[in-house]
Amino acid sequence: MAELTVDDLHLAYGDNPILKGVSMTLDRGEVVSLLGPSGSGKTTLLRAVAGLEQPHRGTIRIGDKPVFDGAARTDIPAEGRNLGLVFQSYALWPHKTVFENIAYGLKLRRIGGAEVGERVRHVLEQLSLAPLAERYPHQLSGGQQQRVALGRALVYNPPVILLDEPLSNLDAKLREEARAWLRELIVRMQLSALCVTHDQSEALAMSDRILLLNNGRIEQQGTPEEMYGNPLTLFTADFMGSNNRLAGRVAEIRDGAARLDGEGFALWGLARPSARIGADGTAMIRLERIRLADGPGDNRVEASLTTSMYLGDKWEHLFALGPARLRAYGDRPLAAGAHWLHLPRESLWVF
Repeated sequence: MAELTVDDLHLAYGDNPILKGVSMTLDRGEVVSLLGPSGSGKTTLLRAVAGLEQPHRGTIRIGDKPVFDGAARTDIPAEGRNLGLVFQSYALWPHKTVFENIAYGLKLRRIGGAEVGERVRHVLEQLSLAPLAERYPHQLSGGQQQRVALGRALVYNPPVILLDEPLSNLDAKLREEARAWLRELIVRMQLSALCVTHDQSEALAMSDRILLLNNGRIEQQGTPEEMYGNPLTLFTADFMGSNNRLAGRVAEIRDGAARLDGEGFALWGLARPSARIGADGTAMIRLERIRLADGPGDNRVEASLTTSMYLGDKWEHLFALGPARLRAYGDRPLAAGAHWLHLPRESLWVF
């Protein structure tokens, strides 16, 4: 059974439409990430589910209970939806201890003191916060504050946890560690979570399913593997991962493959639904899929090295192919001049 169902949701600020008919589900024990560029509507969708924004059309159901129905004029306020919400800023009470911050929501619900203590202690143990129970927020690291905010959302066992950029305030190294810890916690506790993020690596690592929003609509949705490895549109392919693009004209389509001809190249790749013979086209390939080659061959191009960058575990090389620029990884520095690059057919998408 779906813990959360959104159907044909529309929301506008004045004359500016933000959500343009978004539909989605979140199943029990599932993590769904809302991904997309700034202004795509992902945070607005999360806030509408939370009851912090009012749509003007569509429905939102938590389990089998409607919390918003535009036609029936149903709109249950945020405090009546029983959802856990973790804000981007954490929003901890500075004058309350860790214990008091986590217990606050239970006291608002008039839970008895003994039960409050039991529930809070259980959450503190789950999140490895028990030794910090009497500290104040300013005495905690960013990662510890993030765990307190999560504990406050979890303590009353909500059916759905809403996470708004939960790791964005952490530095890069701590962010990677917190991402792994948060995913482990979600799986262990069988949480149903809807997460907003602008970080595609975060979405790929944490999610069971990704919804990519573009201009208020869902561009594509699927598992992380589907979104990264089988993009159906140019927008999806370009947004996910680090990519190389080549512009040209679609010269031929045969058996699901398309040939793109451009300045200095003629390459075969997988034909995407938008590819049309004789039309302008774009070839897209992930940066890590290009291989350095030792000479000419099938689906290879000769390009001039313009610069190389040392990344620690590998080199990143930048090549010029006519007006286009191609990037490729290698395990060693390269001499100046022309080099052959292999673009595997199965990894090149033609739109």
